[in-house]
Amino acid sequence: MSERYDAVIAGAGPAGAQCARDLARRGYDVVVLETEAEADFPRQSNKSTGGTFPSMLSSFGIPDDVVMQFTDSVVIESPSEYLRQTQTGAVLDFAAFKQFLVADSRENGANYRFDARVSGPVMENGEVAGVRYNGSKEVHADVVIDATGPAAPIASELGVSDLERERHAIGIEYEMAGVDLDPDGYADLNDAMMLRLDHEYAPGGYAWIFHTGQDTAKVGLCYINNDSYQRYAQTDRTIDGYLQHWLDTDPRFADATQIEGHQHRGSAHIQHPGQMSTDNFIAIGDTVPSIDPLWGEGIHNAMKSGRAAAVTVDQSLTPAQPDTSAEAMAFYETLWHREVAPRMDARLRLTEMLYLAPNDRYDRLLSDLNGLDDETLARANNGSWRAIAKLIHVQDVPLLAQFAKEQLA
Repeated sequence: MSERYDAVIAGAGPAGAQCARDLARRGYDVVVLETEAEADFPRQSNKSTGGTFPSMLSSFGIPDDVVMQFTDSVVIESPSEYLRQTQTGAVLDFAAFKQFLVADSRENGANYRFDARVSGPVMENGEVAGVRYNGSKEVHADVVIDATGPAAPIASELGVSDLERERHAIGIEYEMAGVDLDPDGYADLNDAMMLRLDHEYAPGGYAWIFHTGQDTAKVGLCYINNDSYQRYAQTDRTIDGYLQHWLDTDPRFADATQIEGHQHRGSAHIQHPGQMSTDNFIAIGDTVPSIDPLWGEGIHNAMKSGRAAAVTVDQSLTPAQPDTSAEAMAFYETLWHREVAPRMDARLRLTEMLYLAPNDRYDRLLSDLNGLDDETLARANNGSWRAIAKLIHVQDVPLLAQFAKEQLA
């Protein structure tokens, strides 16, 4: 006899585990299928910088003991300038964070199966009815949720996934000790999360240093292999080579060493989401994708997408006659656009224009940003074109023309 649940979730990342937490608390019978072995979890999927903000911690009841370091400022660097904004942040021990989500959802009644590699949906009468895993094994459910990230085995087979290769971002990060966080000529990065715009180290992307306590930090970079990357990249240098180049040439790392066993790689898609649901099915987290395109913060959006999916399932299964049709599941998409990433289009366009700019334009941008009031700065960060217009110069006409050309293409 086939097993049946109210919901089956593929993937125990922040989106999948948070969805399981919310559904279990509401009393639903939910099972999560996770590829990794429980004893190793999440060694293979420990891929995030862990940078987030207290609003996420408080909204989702995340304990302080999974935080490596609370920070009090965000710094943006260019090759010759920097901008500091007072902003409380939190750098998570991402592995401990994921383990907490699993443990907490289990305490509320969620079931987990590790060593369970999902390969696709189980179909009945043309609709998804469950999940196929570990070859021929199946589990059935009223609602199937794909939280596997860019792999998206269920969403892809259902034709829901719209992930584009040219929008695929890759990243690498080392945890380092012996980092000089306040050398002459640079911003003081003690208790700070720093993002650097510099094509020498991250062509068509950005690099970062997140302070994690004492003289330790998370150090990494990411970029998208798109037109901006092609314009500024050296063809013979890999992403590992770019990170090593930064470590070799930045004086902050002169006496730094990599902490053994703490190297992380990850990927995500930076694009507008297409379809996110269909009959009996929802895609969440980086399967959608949900990552913020401008600064890469994905944890909070992933958690919100998991919660939006749980709300949708609850609304669909509560009536005496449950309704998990495509129309009912589309409520998730409404919540996503309203609650998860309400200004995604504007932020995507701002991102694409930003990474087209050369290094000297980054210097001028940060100089201009230092002259803006906090309200205008916040509106520009949120994608307000009226606020962004205050940063445009006559010399930017060729850049804007190139941006317009690429948008039309």
